Amino acid sequence: MTDTPPSVTGLQVGTSGFSYPSWRGGFYPLGSRPADFLRFYATRFPAVELNTSSYRLPSEEQFARWAAETPSGFRFAVKMPRSITHGGRLGGIGTFCERVRALGDRLGPVLVQFPPDRPRDDGLLRLVLGSVDPELLYAFELPHPSWDGVEPALDEAGAARAGALDGEAPFRYLRLREPPYDEVALRAWAARLQPVLATGIPVYCFFKHEDEPTAPRYALRLLRMAQHNRGDEAPASPSS
Repeated sequence: MTDTPPSVTGLQVGTSGFSYPSWRGGFYPLGSRPADFLRFYATRFPAVELNTSSYRLPSEEQFARWAAETPSGFRFAVKMPRSITHGGRLGGIGTFCERVRALGDRLGPVLVQFPPDRPRDDGLLRLVLGSVDPELLYAFELPHPSWDGVEPALDEAGAARAGALDGEAPFRYLRLREPPYDEVALRAWAARLQPVLATGIPVYCFFKHEDEPTAPRYALRLLRMAQHNRGDEAPASPSS
């Protein structure tokens, strides 16, 4: 087992969530405890998207423990709670932003997901942008088609639109949610990411969780392909 994940400068690739017992044997070693999952995961990937915060906001102590279990350079992308993004409890934004800071230098972007049936509401967007901690990074997932064309407002705020490879934010944020991904599809994604990474803009890219450990396999394969495109030396293959 390697102690450090394969890396491509700026490519923060991983999976949506890490705490899946069904990944034992295919990704996590057989017999491994859930308490050991994150440490192992962080030897394979440089980033993870935290799902749990969408349903229940962890304590500052929990965030700090997660940070302590990961190496320098690892990043957590954290979903804003659904009680805020779906339930409209915007008063909770301050508490959320304060708690995620317990991740320290392991904190990556905050993912703000609006529900698929929520049409464009520029007033709501301004309210959210005006309520968040301006020192953090934000990616907005806005699936309703009426949000098309909102990019200038996000650019002005320095926020990214999830799924876009352009914009004024200092990073990009992708969520690959349509498995399966064969070699051709992964190679196409690696080629699309290469010119963005070449400019020095980091890309956060997370594969959808499934019961089988296909997401980590896709993520590791994408890392390998991106390494090849950059001409980086390929590290030894880790054991599964």
